Amino acid sequence: MRNRALAVLAAGALVLAGCAKGGGAPQSQATQPPAMPTATSESKVAGIKVGGAADSQGPATEVSGAKRGGTITGLFSVGPAHLDPGQIYYSDQSQIAGLISRGLIGFKQQRDGNILIVGDLATDTGASSDGGKTWTFTLKDGVKWEDGSPITSEDVKWSFERLYDPVINQGPTYVQQWLVGSKDYRAKYPGPYKSGEGLKTIETPDAKTVVFHLDKQHGDFNMALGMPGYAIVPKKHTQDVKDEKNYDKRPHASGPYRIVKHTPDKSMEMERNPNWDPATDPIRNAYPDRWTFEFGVTVQQATDRFIADSGEDQYAVNIFGLGPERLPEVVADPELMKRAITGITPFTEYWAINTKRITDPKVREALIRAWPMGAIHKLAGGDMGFGYLGTTIMSPTGVGFRKFDVWGQLDKPDGDVEAAKKLLAEAGEQNPTIVYAYANRPLQQKIAVLVQEALTKAGFKYVGKEIDANSWGDTIGQVDKAIDVHRSGWGADWPDGQTVLPPLFDGRLVADGASNYSNYDNPEVNKAIDEADKLATAEERGAAWSKIDEMIVKDAALIPGFYLTYIDMRGSKVWAEMDYYWGGTNLLTAYVNE
Repeated sequence: MRNRALAVLAAGALVLAGCAKGGGAPQSQATQPPAMPTATSESKVAGIKVGGAADSQGPATEVSGAKRGGTITGLFSVGPAHLDPGQIYYSDQSQIAGLISRGLIGFKQQRDGNILIVGDLATDTGASSDGGKTWTFTLKDGVKWEDGSPITSEDVKWSFERLYDPVINQGPTYVQQWLVGSKDYRAKYPGPYKSGEGLKTIETPDAKTVVFHLDKQHGDFNMALGMPGYAIVPKKHTQDVKDEKNYDKRPHASGPYRIVKHTPDKSMEMERNPNWDPATDPIRNAYPDRWTFEFGVTVQQATDRFIADSGEDQYAVNIFGLGPERLPEVVADPELMKRAITGITPFTEYWAINTKRITDPKVREALIRAWPMGAIHKLAGGDMGFGYLGTTIMSPTGVGFRKFDVWGQLDKPDGDVEAAKKLLAEAGEQNPTIVYAYANRPLQQKIAVLVQEALTKAGFKYVGKEIDANSWGDTIGQVDKAIDVHRSGWGADWPDGQTVLPPLFDGRLVADGASNYSNYDNPEVNKAIDEADKLATAEERGAAWSKIDEMIVKDAALIPGFYLTYIDMRGSKVWAEMDYYWGGTNLLTAYVNE
């Protein structure tokens, strides 16, 4: 999945957030969470749309009652592996980097929870021509680096050129491929450090204009630029490849804060960037004067400190979710829940059906009908502790999301054994064998018991296959795996179906190590994917991807599972809200509240 995986999306979650870079979501280390109350109503679901030039103007919309000043502390289980934008992919790094670095495009959370795609350093979301092959952006007036020098089109061009050098090897690679028309993009252009030349596919006609020429139509190019891995860096501070390691620890700020001290894996301190102009920034409120980060605080330790709420911890926030052992206590306590941060995330959970082994759609449908989703939901933590029952592949936080329930799972979440039996009879299958794979973790082992009971009742012959969690990804990523069903999870790199449906269900991407875990290959779906990617507007693309989502679900290529939720806490002297784009605590709008 996308940009980023929170180390723990939700307490007791079945996954560590999966992403396109990391492949299928690995098994969580979390054990089974204790029983807890279920949320009484669905969390607010954010919608995502493309904003216009007016939406791209600063300053960011004020949060009612917000105050400026003070210091907020982040209690994080791990420190950022990277802060150089070109090396950033996952959300723990991205959320910190959002305080320091800016890109051409960003994601603006409105006060109603909905999200707009807007120009960040750019005046708007870009102008496309050639059906989406050529994109032009204009930089805003007054955008500067922390030393007061202007951010120019040469900085933008350089920021993308340097991504081709092998020293930059951890961030996203979409744009690099699109600019040279090859997945092996470094073979086409070795980068400026080695070649001494620039990319001819990026033009800078003046100091404020940047023109990108892509290999083919990419109607979601501006959304891709919203990834933190495509934030801009200053050319004069990154021209020497020997400086890369130092820059990774202390990037030059274009955002509201600059780093004043950073001890990797231990702590970090930030102060205001005096050359950040809020009038140019529609996204970041930047209320506190300073940020401090304490790294190495486990989610359980952070949760305990939030519950105790003493001393400086009253000014603390976290982005890794609550510890599962204390989750029921928090949910059951109205006073603690006043300090809870919760909402739906961009991540979904599902079970892949190996269509290479189970070729009859009726048998696959029987599996779906028999699946004990309601029991799994309760076991995993319910709405608030895990996620809402989901019936689609794409998350509700994507552009063009459309709710549908092909199999009636919301009406019969505990499954329909009789319907499953009838389908097996129609298929002429008596006691077909199903090999169900699961990781050797307590929660997964308990879920396997539920699956065995449900499938046996429906007329399947159940065979369980327990896999060591450390080798989970390698095992499920094999095309010829002796597995019929296993769980997986995903999240979009940006809110367009392009980074969800093709990697998971494009039949031309079936290969060892790829993410099409269902080994699914439907020519009609493949064709629809190609057609969707040619569409220019976000609205057209969203509608097309939603139709493809339904096509795949109707073909029984997977068992839809959950829209994962997030729950965390804040100290009593901090206000913070849910960030629906990242699926965690929003650092950009937080403020000291005393």
